[in-house]
Amino acid sequence: MSRIRIGAGRVTAEIDEQGAELCSLRYGTEGQPGATELLWQAERAWPWHAPLLFPVIGRMNGDRLRDDGTYYAMPKHGFARDRRFTVERHDATTAVLTLRDDAATRRLFPFPFRLTVGYAVEGSRLTVSYSVHNPGPGTLPASLGVHPGFRWPLPGATDKRGHTVLFERPEPAPVRRVEDVLLLPERHPTPVRGRTLRLDGALFTDGAVILEALNSSRLIYSAPGSPRVTLSWHGFRQLALWSPPEADLLCLEPWYGLPSPIGSDGEYAASPGQFHLAAGWSRTFGFGVEVSPAR
Repeated sequence: MSRIRIGAGRVTAEIDEQGAELCSLRYGTEGQPGATELLWQAERAWPWHAPLLFPVIGRMNGDRLRDDGTYYAMPKHGFARDRRFTVERHDATTAVLTLRDDAATRRLFPFPFRLTVGYAVEGSRLTVSYSVHNPGPGTLPASLGVHPGFRWPLPGATDKRGHTVLFERPEPAPVRRVEDVLLLPERHPTPVRGRTLRLDGALFTDGAVILEALNSSRLIYSAPGSPRVTLSWHGFRQLALWSPPEADLLCLEPWYGLPSPIGSDGEYAASPGQFHLAAGWSRTFGFGVEVSPAR
């Protein structure tokens, strides 16, 4: 495992070249007592920290992608999280990593692409940027999502009770659910009351909660006595929240795209919620995490 460390001010981060995955986000003065880890540390219940989902989110039916009548094996959440990225540059406060298509990716995904991930820290904020570029010659269909797992309970909280997610705006729209990481057709009443979602393990008994018609581009994850985690994003259209059974983590996941609908077997390019890039075009996305002291 090869990790890059960047740090400045009160936030330090570690990024694994494998999957360009954020593996550590610590709050507090580096090297001083009291610096606390905010990310789940890939323990047995879920062996990840914050995987990058590309070029699919969730699963394709039968774990295979169909393009122009040809089928390709496609793992859950795509292949980017399993590939080693190239470090383009790295200094004390920034890192840029890139993944390009090659013979191995084309056996899974028959489209040229370049995926660039940039990390930067300043003060108490981590900013992550994503750029998907289509070198051509045809159209590139894809989805992209981020899947950071935060500690739940947060450091300083006595237990999981009292944790909330406060959205920037009210979120009254129905939510979607998945079965075996495939999208179910039904829509369900939102568990968000106004702007507030009170967290409870029972919320995730049926898996992820997907806010498909998202109003907000910012939320605050907090609990009494714990640091406040402000998550913001741009370029993404959906947000999923998920916690595996009896695990002390909460995933807050900005997405552009959705899992394959259960029972579908259509062309990949017709999958719900994708973006499509013409040859020579790029699309950018980003999210930020800002940490503030407990109140």
